[in-house]
Amino acid sequence: MFTKIGEITEPVPIIESDTCCSEVDALFKLHRQCEGLAIRKSGTEPALMMRVGFYQHLATHYGYNLYMGRPIRLLAKSQPLVVDYYESIIDVSVKAMQRGDDELYDLLLVSKEGELCGAVTIRQLLLAVADIRTESATFMNALTGLPGNRMIDEHLELALKQPQFSVLYIDLDYFKTYNDIYGFKMGDRMIQETANLLSRMFAMPEHFLGHIGGDDFIAIVNSYDMELQCRMILKQFEQLKKELYHEEDIQLGYVMAEDRLGNYGPIPLVTLSIAIVSNQQRLYISADEIAGEAARIKKLCKSITGHAACSNNGLRITADTCTAGSYRG
Repeated sequence: MFTKIGEITEPVPIIESDTCCSEVDALFKLHRQCEGLAIRKSGTEPALMMRVGFYQHLATHYGYNLYMGRPIRLLAKSQPLVVDYYESIIDVSVKAMQRGDDELYDLLLVSKEGELCGAVTIRQLLLAVADIRTESATFMNALTGLPGNRMIDEHLELALKQPQFSVLYIDLDYFKTYNDIYGFKMGDRMIQETANLLSRMFAMPEHFLGHIGGDDFIAIVNSYDMELQCRMILKQFEQLKKELYHEEDIQLGYVMAEDRLGNYGPIPLVTLSIAIVSNQQRLYISADEIAGEAARIKKLCKSITGHAACSNNGLRITADTCTAGSYRG
C-alpha cells in the first residue's frame, strides 16, 4: 500500500519560464493526456501551467494573438502547491483540499531533495486516499477503531529494532462477569471507554496503541519510565467504573455471580492488569519472546488483588498502596 506522495508521483513535462506560448500549445497537443506543465524558475519554487487555464486564456478576445508569441511565465501560476516526496498522502490531501476553488484541481508538484521530480493529479490523490482508508479499516478493530493484530505485529517488529522500548499489555480482569450481568451493550461500552482512556494516555505521535481483541490492549512506547503513566491509568479507570456500574455494586465492591468453577458468590468488580516488558535489562529478538515474558508478568499482576501494574524491571504498582515495590522479574 502506498503511503508517501512520492510513491504515486508521475513524470511531468518541465519547461523554462521564457518558453514561448506557441511551444506550450504544441506540447499540450503532443501530450493530450497531460493536465499541466511545470515551469522551472531560477532559484525559486517552480510555477505551474494547467492545460485548462492555458486554453481559457487563449480563448479570450484577442487572447490567441496576444499570448502565442509571448513567454509562458505571463500565464503561469507562480505559487502552486509543492510538496516533498516523503510527505504522507493523507497530509498532502489535507493541504490540497485547503486550496481555493480556482486551484482545487491543479496538479500537485513533488520535489525530492530540492529537485522537482514529478506531479500528482487530484484524481490520483483521491484514489490513493481511498485505498489507504480502505486498507486501514481492514486492520482496525471495529469496536474501538484502534489498530488490530496485523498492525500490532508490524509495530512490535519495529520496536525490536529500537534501542529503547517498553511494551504494555493491558487487560480487564473479571470482564466476563461484568458482560454476563450487565449485558453485551454495556460490555461493549466498557471496552470502548477503556480504549478512549488509553488513547488519551498514549496520545503522543511516537506512542502506539492497539486492540488485540476482546478486553486486551497493547501499547508500545520508547521509554522505560512507565510508573507515572500506569498510576494515572489505574486511577482514571477506577473513576471510570463509577459510570459503568450501578451505585449499589460500587458501594459493595463486588457483584454476585458464578465464578469459572460454577460456584456462586461475590465476584470483584472489573480491574486492570498491566504487564510491562522493556529491553532495559534484556535483549529480545522476536515478538514471541516479548509475548512470552508478558504472559509471565501478567500472572504476577493477576495474583494481586485489585488493579496492578508489574514490569520485568522491578516496577510493581497496586491500587491499594499505589507504591512501587521491590519485585524483580
